[in-house]
Amino acid sequence: MHVSVCQIELRVPENHSLKGKRQVIKSIITRLQNKFNVSVAEVDHQDLWQLATLGVACVSNHRSHADETLANVVKFVVQNYPDVELLSSEIETFP
Repeated sequence: MHVSVCQIELRVPENHSLKGKRQVIKSIITRLQNKFNVSVAEVDHQDLWQLATLGVACVSNHRSHADETLANVVKFVVQNYPDVELLSSEIETFP
């Protein structure tokens, strides 16, 4: 069993309130959970209205599958949310 985790730091530059940020982040979280069957949560910057950090986790029998899934998650966010700026992403896998 392999567990891969990904930390995605995002900036929502057009946003001007926590309520607006929550709408965008909730949309991203729901779509990622439905499309990739991964666990997703906002793990940092909850009180800042233009920054968000998402934690994404995937469990798989194969390391390559888990890594590929999380790479596709990052790619999906970049391609489907052009109004959100990807600041950084980091993937780590544990056997």
